[in-house]
Amino acid sequence: MKTKIKKSSKGWEFFQGLGKTFMLPVALLAFMGLLLGIGSSFTSPTTIENLPFLDHSVIQIFLRFISMIGGFAFTYLPLLFAVAIPLGLVRYEKGVAAFSGLIGYIIMHLSINFYLTETDKLADSAVMRQEGQGMVLGIQSLEMGVLGGIIAGIIVYLLHQRFHNVKLPSAFAFFGGARFVPISTSIVMSVVGLLIPMIWPLFTMIINGIGSTINNAGAFGPFLFGAGERLLLPFGLHHILVAMIRFTEAGGTAVVNGETVSGALNIFYGQLKSGTPISASATAFLSQGKMPTFMFGLPGVALAIYHTAKPENRKRIKGLLISGVIATFVTGITEPIEFLFLFLAPALYGIHVILTGLGFMVMALLHVKIGNTDGGILDFFIFGILQGTYTKWYLVLVVGLIWFAIYYFIFRFAIIKFNLKTPGREDHTETQISGESVHGNKDDKTSNQARELLTALGGAENIASLDNCITRLRLVVDDMEKIDEPSLKKHGAIGVIKLDAHNVQVVIGPQVNHVRVEMDKLMA
Repeated sequence: MKTKIKKSSKGWEFFQGLGKTFMLPVALLAFMGLLLGIGSSFTSPTTIENLPFLDHSVIQIFLRFISMIGGFAFTYLPLLFAVAIPLGLVRYEKGVAAFSGLIGYIIMHLSINFYLTETDKLADSAVMRQEGQGMVLGIQSLEMGVLGGIIAGIIVYLLHQRFHNVKLPSAFAFFGGARFVPISTSIVMSVVGLLIPMIWPLFTMIINGIGSTINNAGAFGPFLFGAGERLLLPFGLHHILVAMIRFTEAGGTAVVNGETVSGALNIFYGQLKSGTPISASATAFLSQGKMPTFMFGLPGVALAIYHTAKPENRKRIKGLLISGVIATFVTGITEPIEFLFLFLAPALYGIHVILTGLGFMVMALLHVKIGNTDGGILDFFIFGILQGTYTKWYLVLVVGLIWFAIYYFIFRFAIIKFNLKTPGREDHTETQISGESVHGNKDDKTSNQARELLTALGGAENIASLDNCITRLRLVVDDMEKIDEPSLKKHGAIGVIKLDAHNVQVVIGPQVNHVRVEMDKLMA
């Protein structure tokens, strides 16, 4: 018999799931940003002057084409959120949910346009921006940005949950079930579109208040953001803070080519695309702040763990540490290293939180201008080095080396002083270390790992919901007591986070999606 899951647990599940859905458009945005960065760097006059062979019409046309493709996600980001949120949150009829997200977003803006027209509040084209209005998919509407897409996506998700299996009288049965979701969406979102212009000033005031608090904090603002993101990461809620700073007024507002752009990442991409000077106040919340910690600090942690491991165990943990360093150095995925010490020594994680915030603050004080999302070597090369010395990319190397030394010596001292059981220092060595290779091909290994993890989670009957984000499984279970945590860690879990009586996260690493797919097959 299934245990009744409390409303508080469902709240955790919703907010975790919401943060996870943000990663679908953000991952696309990160890749498109790389294209935009490459295109803009090789079409700039300075680069062409230094590399004359680039001054060829065919090459320049190709590079401008890349820049145009890269700007796609930036232009249509609100719509991507409106589609991705219901797609990622619902468990059944995902295609219908995504379709309804598109419908809901468009109808919402059509209704806003209707309200503005009927109340004579539709601004002339010359003063649209000053009146907080803009063109959305050819519709003049309120300039809601990503928040508009998030609102539409959440409402569509709620409608889908309520109506995806609704039964109508026989005469109207054709419109029942999943077909009723886009129908109800069109009705509800038309009403929402009429209400939004009445309440939107309140939303704007709240978001602007958050933005003012951060901006008035000066260099301490980036510190609060960087530390806050790391502080929320163990709970899987950091994506929400990041999205607010990147895509709303909380991350700043600027005029780019005559258009008002809000959100630190939006400002950066807009300036990059138009060729206007990059704003240091925008990049203060972006990649550059992560680089001292991600590219240098966490590798320092890995080296400290390796040097403090028992000599006979170092060979066994080398693969685990190297894969973690590669993940954080190249892609900015930090959990494989962070979860090696998060639960062993929360105080060390607290130091890590502070150092991450300081990394953001120091980069801002030095007026480094490196944007994008990941904070790894690709961002450093494309948005730092290739953009020229005005980005002050060389300062990342200076600060990074200092961060490497700080992290290494603090962690080495703490591990030895407090005898922390980091990988390779266990009292018993028969337990398999997370990430240790096993015999067999890759598919068999993943399938076997999924089977063992499923057993350690109490079996399929104990799992009410299974999903994943970039590095972790996100589960809702009926009985937390059935979870065998040592067995989870034996079979590849880097960390286990029990959020409440039913919500649990199992950190696997970048290959988590393959594990989740195999678990889905076993549970089918």
